[in-house]
Amino acid sequence: MTSSDTISDASSSPSSSSASTAATATKTSNYSTKERNCQTVRIPPIHRLAIDDIYHNSTDPDDKPDLDILKEHLLLEGRLTEQAALRIIETGAAILRDEDTMLTVTAPLTICGDIHGQLYDLFKLFDVGGSPATTSYLFLGDYVDRGYFGIECVLYLWALKIHYPDTFFLLRGNHECRHLTEYFTFKQECLVKYTEDIYDACMLAFDCLPIAALMNKQFLCVHGGISPEISTLDDIRQLDRFQEPPPYGALCDLLWSDPVQDYDSDKDNTSPIPQRRSSLPLDDLPPSLMTQPALPSPNEHLYLHNTTRGCSYFYTYAAVNEFLVRNEILSIIRAHEAQDVGYRMYRKSAETGFPSLITIFSAPNYLDAYHNKAAIMKYENNVLNIRQFNSSPHPYWLPNFMDVFSWSLPFVGEKVTGALLCILNICTDEELAEPDEQINSLIQRNNRELRKEQLRIKIRALAKIAKTYKTLREMSENILALRGLTPLLNPTELLNNPEVKTETDVAASILRDATISTEERFSTAKVFDQVNERMPPPKLSRSVTTPVTIERTKQSSISDSPLQSMSTRKDLSSKVLISGTTQGLVKMRRASFASSSVVQMNNTTTTVKSYSKLRK
Repeated sequence: MTSSDTISDASSSPSSSSASTAATATKTSNYSTKERNCQTVRIPPIHRLAIDDIYHNSTDPDDKPDLDILKEHLLLEGRLTEQAALRIIETGAAILRDEDTMLTVTAPLTICGDIHGQLYDLFKLFDVGGSPATTSYLFLGDYVDRGYFGIECVLYLWALKIHYPDTFFLLRGNHECRHLTEYFTFKQECLVKYTEDIYDACMLAFDCLPIAALMNKQFLCVHGGISPEISTLDDIRQLDRFQEPPPYGALCDLLWSDPVQDYDSDKDNTSPIPQRRSSLPLDDLPPSLMTQPALPSPNEHLYLHNTTRGCSYFYTYAAVNEFLVRNEILSIIRAHEAQDVGYRMYRKSAETGFPSLITIFSAPNYLDAYHNKAAIMKYENNVLNIRQFNSSPHPYWLPNFMDVFSWSLPFVGEKVTGALLCILNICTDEELAEPDEQINSLIQRNNRELRKEQLRIKIRALAKIAKTYKTLREMSENILALRGLTPLLNPTELLNNPEVKTETDVAASILRDATISTEERFSTAKVFDQVNERMPPPKLSRSVTTPVTIERTKQSSISDSPLQSMSTRKDLSSKVLISGTTQGLVKMRRASFASSSVVQMNNTTTTVKSYSKLRK
């Protein structure tokens, strides 16, 4: 048959053409169960990289991991064997352990803020800032939590530290601790992707991270800010960093403190008299300081309680300016706070005309909800440049590492109950109420009415179940809209918390609105996420409930009851706020934490006693 014959046959037989098209459509709609149907997304590696895959000479303890192989594998969501991951983490920790608590670094230097497990944005950061092989870097902490690739960030950053120990520097953030990683997502991520041994190794490595860095003897680089218990740079050098950060004190403040909200409009004295401040715990203070009101001093408005974080302090422009003058440095560079444009330059120092404080944030579109830009700071030849960049696409994870089956149950349940309701609603209420004329016996009529009433009860019960599943389905959809802003509750717990559920509904509806501006999205996300910026409540461990600990708690308790401890804190707070001194703030903060711990410990003691009685 010639080509003209083929055309003629096709045109003369439209039915055969349509049949062929239908057959083709039917054929293309069949999906293979053995091949990958979505060809545009590369399949994650099936095998885990072993030590021999990453190291060229695995028996050599000085050998370094292959960065190119590691990067390509992590980009494809590949994982490492536990032995390979432990080797990278422990080798990097050994290098960090030998560094000083406060590093001394020189320009040229690229300074980066929070990363928060955003691996693909971390690779974008290196594209913008330059290769670590030729560029010196200083990271200000917060490598994990809230994002979904925290362990990958740790592995790659630690591998870079192994390769470039003298030009690649890592500081500790407030999220590099056991308390926050257990409360947020990093521990869960390690358990999902690896084992608890990997998590424990990361925690030991985090304890080795330096706390601060002094760049060119001009800039103090730290994650959070300054502390009323830190007067000079030597005070930072003398800190014991190899520990879990406490909930108060100098180490806590360096990781948690923030500038006061009206920092730029502060009108206080710009050159206060430098003065050493006392930071003794409440129990170590002499009785004279406990009973007598403190005298007014120039420090009375330097620090305020940090109500946003629930710990540490807000520091004012006057406090920063005093610290800069006393230590003869130019500015403080910190991270710790999301910024809509990725950075913020604060009020300039009256002595130098240079910004007294600079905030850098390097996690673009933080939590997939903030819609913010990220920034890094490059300092070279006494010139400071800010480079901004936007977020990069990344593989999707359900919030809080929820599995798809748990997440989809409300959707399935809603459909199943809907189908059952349709079956039961074949007869309307009017039809059920109509009497059956063929039934003459009273007993038969009563039995008939009884069955009808039972059917009505089942329909009403099923309708309630359907309504519940609908609510759960709506909350699951809100979880998808909120992404990283999702409360740390599952949909069932969220259903039992009406206040959080209402806030979740409002925030999700706002974030779904495509007409609102980027600034409004950023503000909405920041307000809704404020609860997650606070230090989580202390988690009572098994060691807390041991008889020795309970006995010590009894002996050191300030009060016999929660009400008495609350009144003690209230009286102490009023006295300190009247005097308004920095020393008083330190006393009140420590007393507040001590009494709150005693209340929780006393409650724990009661619980343990009750449990022992039940056992008897």
